Amino acid sequence: MIAPHHQPQPERALTPAPEPVLQHDALDYAPRPKSIALARNRAACLAADWGHPELADDTCLLVSELATNALVRGAVPGRLFRVRLSLTRAVLQIAVTDARGERLPHTGEPTPNATSGRGLLLVRALCLRWGVHVLDVGKTVWCELDVTRGGRLGMNKGPKTISWAPLRR
Repeated sequence: MIAPHHQPQPERALTPAPEPVLQHDALDYAPRPKSIALARNRAACLAADWGHPELADDTCLLVSELATNALVRGAVPGRLFRVRLSLTRAVLQIAVTDARGERLPHTGEPTPNATSGRGLLLVRALCLRWGVHVLDVGKTVWCELDVTRGGRLGMNKGPKTISWAPLRR
C-alpha cells in the first residue's frame, strides 16, 4: 500500500500568525466637529493607559487627522463613524471607519498657501504603515505606530495599501 501524499498548505506555511491583540477599544461618534476632539483625547488617554505614554501625542494627532477625514469626506447624514485602537506587542493600530467607501483617501502635494491637504502626509510620515480597507458599505483607513521604537519613524514613505474586503458582521 502506498501512503497518501499530503502536500503542505502554503497559505498556512507562509503566512505568519497574527499578533495577539493585548488591548482593544472601539467607539462610534456622531459626524460633528466636537467628535474629533472627543476621539483624539480618548485615544491619547488609552495609549497612555495601555503603557505607552510616549505614543499619546502621535496617537492624538493621527486620530485627529483620520477622524477629520471621516467627518469631512466620509460623512453621511445619520451615519456614525467609528474609531478603533488595537495594541499588540509590536504596533498600536488606529483605524477609522466611515460610510463613504467610494471616496478613497489620497496623498497630494498641497500648495504652500493651501489650508488643507496635509493630513495624510502627516500620517505617512509618522506611521510604520497605513492603508485602506474598502468594505461593502464604507471604508476603514488605518495606520500603525511602532511600539518597539516609541512610534515615530520619521519620513516613512512606506507602501499605502488598499484592499477590498466584505463587511464582517
